[in-house]
Amino acid sequence: MSVSIIVGAQWGDEGKGKIVDYLSEKADIVARYQGGANAGHTLVFNSKKYILHLIPSGILHKNIECVIGNGVVIDPIAFTEELNMLAENDIDISNRLFISENANIVLPIYKKLDLMREKELNTAIGTTGRGIGPAYTNKISRTGIRVHDIRNEQALRAKILAITKNDEEIDKIDAFIAHCMALLPFIKDTAYYMSDAINKNKNIILEGAQGALLDIDYGTYPFVTSSNTTSGGACTGAAIPPTKINKVLGITKAYCTRVGNGPFPTEQVNAIGEMLSERGFEIGSTTGRKRRCGWLDLVALKYSVMINGITEIVITKLDVLDAFDEIKVATQYKLKGALTNMFPVNECADALPEYTTLKGWQQNIAGLNDFNKLPSATRDYIKFIEDYVEVPISIVSTGPDRQDTIFM
Repeated sequence: MSVSIIVGAQWGDEGKGKIVDYLSEKADIVARYQGGANAGHTLVFNSKKYILHLIPSGILHKNIECVIGNGVVIDPIAFTEELNMLAENDIDISNRLFISENANIVLPIYKKLDLMREKELNTAIGTTGRGIGPAYTNKISRTGIRVHDIRNEQALRAKILAITKNDEEIDKIDAFIAHCMALLPFIKDTAYYMSDAINKNKNIILEGAQGALLDIDYGTYPFVTSSNTTSGGACTGAAIPPTKINKVLGITKAYCTRVGNGPFPTEQVNAIGEMLSERGFEIGSTTGRKRRCGWLDLVALKYSVMINGITEIVITKLDVLDAFDEIKVATQYKLKGALTNMFPVNECADALPEYTTLKGWQQNIAGLNDFNKLPSATRDYIKFIEDYVEVPISIVSTGPDRQDTIFM
């Protein structure tokens, strides 16, 4: 039996989808444990791009069972859109996709509330406007609607009306309920399902959305998401006891990106940032917003290793750095006149990164899948990261396709 957690070690968009998809070849179950349709995992298989927002990345493997855990908030409209996309691409999901009956539902009115609250804030957070925050707010206040409620359509309608207070037209509510009914064949008591899978020694991958620095407790608050994106969220969000976790893989880009507002100490608002953006095609798969880009922050990465208990590091998009003659990485911060090796999660706006400059390789490594074929400067860059965070690097990605992967 193996239970592995895949976490984003930065601000999200690290390429978790590709890594989960790749590792799924040896898995029995892939479970999503938090977030909602505010995150997108982009997968490239046989040169075709798939973008998933709710359904776990392992769904492209025909023998993998996929679970949407209780920690996820589910937009029935987005879910049915994904079902249709998979059907159009002849991907059979029969008897291998399950939704926790304890997951909460995202109502259309939550999206309106999301945008209204964003406008009311003195400093906008940069929400995707997908209703995720209000859904989690109602979950915690015990006034939300759960997937379990879909089993009784009459009671479901009453609960929706009670929350919307007739703010939505009846025909729109009817249409929304129809989307909710599409979830019925997939509802399952996933706590017992996951326990049974563990007892049967199944190989399980737990995937999150967003990244550790957007965690509601450990991220750059208040510029964070509304759930626990860190590894602890996998236990509560997918009904997995902590004692059953075997390893935690932290996914990091070879540089840094961030979508939306909030502190980003190593951001490069200059030609370097533009080059990273263009070479990395840094456009959000959910919002279409351009991502902010900057140098790799090793202080932040080591903080992420600490709060997640990361046992292995995966580096993605290493090939994006091919064009640079020198590459910088943040290795400490200057804060209040003193140097620190601690990530100033609550004081990022006042902290200045101190960089170490490394030699670039200025060679095309895109698509390479043999570590020994990488330029020596590339290998040195990987070794520098590994030595700093004191965690082994187990996988390096040099392109979007499955085969563009190096196992260390």
